[in-house]
Amino acid sequence: MSTGAGIDYSVWDHIYVSDDEDVTSPYVDTSSLFRMRHRARLERMAEFQHSGEDLENNFAECKRLLEKAQGRLKELEEEGRNEEEEAELKKVQAESVLNIKAVTKEKEKIEKHKTFVETYGKEIKHFGLLRRWDDSQKYLSDNPHLVCDETANCLVAVCIDFEIDEKHALMEQVAHQAIVMQFILDLARTLKVDPRGCFRQFFSKIKIADKTYQDAFDRELELLKGRVRSCAQIRMDSAMKELEEEERQKRLGPGGLDPVEVYESLPKRSQYRVQQNGLHQSVSSSLCKEIQKSFDEKNIQMLQIAINKLDPEEGKYHLRRCIDSGLWVPDSGEGDDDDKEEDEEEEED
Repeated sequence: MSTGAGIDYSVWDHIYVSDDEDVTSPYVDTSSLFRMRHRARLERMAEFQHSGEDLENNFAECKRLLEKAQGRLKELEEEGRNEEEEAELKKVQAESVLNIKAVTKEKEKIEKHKTFVETYGKEIKHFGLLRRWDDSQKYLSDNPHLVCDETANCLVAVCIDFEIDEKHALMEQVAHQAIVMQFILDLARTLKVDPRGCFRQFFSKIKIADKTYQDAFDRELELLKGRVRSCAQIRMDSAMKELEEEERQKRLGPGGLDPVEVYESLPKRSQYRVQQNGLHQSVSSSLCKEIQKSFDEKNIQMLQIAINKLDPEEGKYHLRRCIDSGLWVPDSGEGDDDDKEEDEEEEED
């Protein structure tokens, strides 16, 4: 079989391959055996095919269940987000309600204070001007409704008004009574009782007070005076600024400029050249007084001479500011000529 060129495979050209069906026993009916084996093979093939179909069906069912689970998970996530959004919304609404309640409570407090002051304003001021401990105690005994926070706040407001009116002695007297009322309220909070039921206890204590208690009272009084002076100064400064702004708005000229500001911003000095003895010389001129004097005397010729001493662009700038502020109201003809000149210059540019 073997040659020098290699293995000879020709011996396998006519080989016969048979399956185990060819091997039969002489005691067995071959055709019956073949049919039985063929039927068994078909059954196995059918079973295998059925198993494949079941597998495909199971796979499809699993895929469907997976998609359903994913869809449900997405719904739960959406519901979770919605719940979070709803919880956040409820939180915001709760905060809004609390803010509204706080604002409403503050408005009610302000309204209550306003009503109380309108009703008992005279009695409060009368208490604020009392000097003796016994007089203060008797007055509060006759008017126990004054022992409250509204009275203390009102006394502080009266102090500020007196300080603004430069009635310093009255401010200090009312400040003393404001501290008296504050100490009564502090004592009530400490004892956890109604302040109307403990103001007598305060007066009994202050009349025989030791140095520590008296020093604390005097220290609080000085602090209050300082706060009253500071607050009064802030209010006066604010009122002054508002008044100055109102006056400034009234002064504004047709171009929206303040004549006072324009008047004070006029050029101080200017360099211009003149010809003298055939030579050009630089001359320094003080223009501020000249221009201001021309406005004071309403001398248009003097104003024109002073403006002509400026650089043309600078002169035009200040002249326009004077017109916009109302310092100078040119004749209609002059105004038209100026507008025409400006239009021509813009066209040339």
